[in-house]
Amino acid sequence: MNPLHRLAGIVAGLLLSAACVQAAPPPAEVFFKDPDVVDVQLSPSGRLLALTSAKGLKRVGLAVFDLGSGQVMRTAQFSDGDITQVQWVNDNRLVFGVEDLSDGSGRPNGLPGLFAVNPDGREMRQLVRRMGKPVVSDGSNRNERLLDWNHRLLRVPAPQPGAEAGDEVLVAHISMDDSRVATPLWLNTRTGRTRSVETQAPPHTVDWLTDSRGELRVAITQYEGRRGAHWRGPGDAAWRQLYDTPLFKTPFGPHSVDDAGQLYVMRTPGRDQQVVLARYDFERGAPEPQPVVTAPGFDFWGKLLNEGGGAALGVRLTTDGETTVWFHPALKALQAEADGRLPGRINRIDCRRCGKADMTALVRSFSDRDPGQWWVYQTRPPEGEKPWRAVGRARNDVKPADMATMDFQRIQARDGRELPVWVTRSPGATGPLPAVVLVHGGPWVRGNVWGWHAWGQFLASRGYVVIEPEFRGSTGYGHAHYKAGFKQWGKAMQDDVADALKWAQQQGIAGGKACIAGASYGGYSTLMGLIKDPDLYQCGVAWVAVTDLDLYVSGSWWVRDDIPEAGRQYQLPDMVGDAVKDADMIVANSPVKQAARLKAPVLLAFGEDDLRVPLAHGKRMRDALRAAGNEPEWVTYPGEGHGFSVVKNRVDFAERMAAFLARHLKP
Repeated sequence: MNPLHRLAGIVAGLLLSAACVQAAPPPAEVFFKDPDVVDVQLSPSGRLLALTSAKGLKRVGLAVFDLGSGQVMRTAQFSDGDITQVQWVNDNRLVFGVEDLSDGSGRPNGLPGLFAVNPDGREMRQLVRRMGKPVVSDGSNRNERLLDWNHRLLRVPAPQPGAEAGDEVLVAHISMDDSRVATPLWLNTRTGRTRSVETQAPPHTVDWLTDSRGELRVAITQYEGRRGAHWRGPGDAAWRQLYDTPLFKTPFGPHSVDDAGQLYVMRTPGRDQQVVLARYDFERGAPEPQPVVTAPGFDFWGKLLNEGGGAALGVRLTTDGETTVWFHPALKALQAEADGRLPGRINRIDCRRCGKADMTALVRSFSDRDPGQWWVYQTRPPEGEKPWRAVGRARNDVKPADMATMDFQRIQARDGRELPVWVTRSPGATGPLPAVVLVHGGPWVRGNVWGWHAWGQFLASRGYVVIEPEFRGSTGYGHAHYKAGFKQWGKAMQDDVADALKWAQQQGIAGGKACIAGASYGGYSTLMGLIKDPDLYQCGVAWVAVTDLDLYVSGSWWVRDDIPEAGRQYQLPDMVGDAVKDADMIVANSPVKQAARLKAPVLLAFGEDDLRVPLAHGKRMRDALRAAGNEPEWVTYPGEGHGFSVVKNRVDFAERMAAFLARHLKP
């Protein structure tokens, strides 16, 4: 039997296995349970494969597979936590975090600590405490050097050609006051010993950029509404200031540093243009005019690809979907071969010994209808093996043939602004369908990218067309589109959502019946959509939703949240509104203040331990709707925060939502 095929069986024994039974349409659990395979990572030499999975287990565990011998090692498993964020330090050492994903997203499990282990499971050592979890003594003195939970992993140095692999990683100590100063330290993953980084950090440093060796090259500073960047090149002792400006007037954003000491930055060439990647010209003291990478119609979003110690091998970026442009001819050829073997999919290549005669590559292949599968390619496979071998699938219960397709469109909003819109619908559907307008959270994020997404697929499987607008304020589509959303909550941002539905109806994609739904800002937009455009929507589903704009921008001494005071002082007044100067606008666009205008049925859901949007938002909205004679459906989940992490809660909410939509849309 092929060893990698056997891996599925052994990991099914180590990390078990189960048969797949699907109904039509698939049950909610198929979409919202944890993946069968969470992540796969190649070791620096390409000889070993680390795989995390919870298949048949209560917790996500870690196994390592030897690509040469076929040996599988059960490396790590915890009874009170799930293994996440696995990285190879070298071929003999891995680091990872442990999160309690069954405890609810609102519990103090947001910081996973840091652990290290050998591939065979030996020499397990905790390096950083888990937030909110006691340290269990093993009778040794190992925990004497244990770092507190407010240390995060900053960089695992890449192996350098001709150099002996080390056991150290770079971590940052984050101060717990409002300054969030980040102090770097080298941490030995075998001994737990730390040593200082030999540099005097610029004041107010909150983040760092390093080269592949872990050498600190860029210090990001932030204080009193200002943001700065400082540079220290190879061989330099002192830091050079690149800029120090008001928060929203930074001239560029540091992106990455190569091993030759070249800084790459993201800049906006013109007022209405998209962000591009460019080299920084230290002689001119500005980014080079000619960009290295552009993505017309999209902000640059991606990374340079290299193995450490050499020139960049290519660049990976996202437009509507992910793509990779390889500079190396051997990798160009491998990409073409992968795309030929797995057509109509995104085939992401991660290589070791890249482009050399003994190259090994891990390929993650996915599409809008397939959550993903992993393949290993070896130019020199073990005797008796083929160059291409299957590793496993992300979700065994998902049948791609039963899934919906995802399409990207650009339409015009009512004021002429170009508006990106995603449309998800079952491939066999004909004619207009009842619609669910799904509004993304943030709101200052990119809402979607081409691929398989649980909510879109779940709703499409229930007979709806899913419309997802990238309303103004969303990132990823140019600085002008992002800035156009400032102080537009409930106004032009809301008009964009309505215009996306109207377009879909005019195109014959959506029928006359529609509901609106979303989480966080998307929940806010759901409620404001029902208030502002009552004739468009038959119902609304809002979860972890902002409902009281005054509470959001001003805060309250009796309602605890996690929004930093600096954010309320220097960001929210410009992005949402000033609590004093814009008081009338805030009242006019606050769902809790306009609840009497909301006549449609509403399903409200909240996490009882949410610190981003506290439960007070939900209770105030529920009470306001009750007072207006519109009793909402109401559910809260103990232990959950700003999103539902416990599988049974995700499934329960999805089933509630499906039943609610079915009553009002009758697909």
